[in-house]
Amino acid sequence: MEFLLSRRSRPAKTLITPAPDRAALEPILTAALRVPDHGKLEPWRLIVLTRPALERLADEARAYAEAQGIAPEIAAKGIGQFADSPLAVVAVHVPRATDKVPEIEQVLSAGALCLGLVNAALASGWGAAWLTGWVAHDRGFAGPAFDLAPGEWVAGIVHIGTEKSAPPERPRPVTESVVRWVDA
Repeated sequence: MEFLLSRRSRPAKTLITPAPDRAALEPILTAALRVPDHGKLEPWRLIVLTRPALERLADEARAYAEAQGIAPEIAAKGIGQFADSPLAVVAVHVPRATDKVPEIEQVLSAGALCLGLVNAALASGWGAAWLTGWVAHDRGFAGPAFDLAPGEWVAGIVHIGTEKSAPPERPRPVTESVVRWVDA
């Protein structure tokens, strides 16, 4: 409980190498996959991006942004996600056709997977941040970059590495302002 009460994502720009290797990442991935998944549909998949893949994607994002005329300040944020990240795990939402589990529950499962990745990485002593941005949402880029099938989309890109500086604590919601108790 102490971990959950004090957990804090680490800004991606504060993450440096080293990043977890395959052996260290395996339990993080295993823990993250233990999310609510009604009907055991597995409405998601993961793509682990190591430094060589991140460098390639930074180049592809740079070329794409230039070709599409994306504003330099916006382009830089997407390019930087790949150029500056020690390791990233892309969570892709994979909708499953079923009458038993509503689409929204599948979407929420993909979101829970992203939070599970962040929490498992943090609990393992790594820094982690869940980002999206144009590189996740621009179908022209994300489709080929992450080999998205029709209907698939990026739920999150979770960056994992060594934290170079701790962010200051930020204000959190006051329980009384967002919780309503109903007793009868």
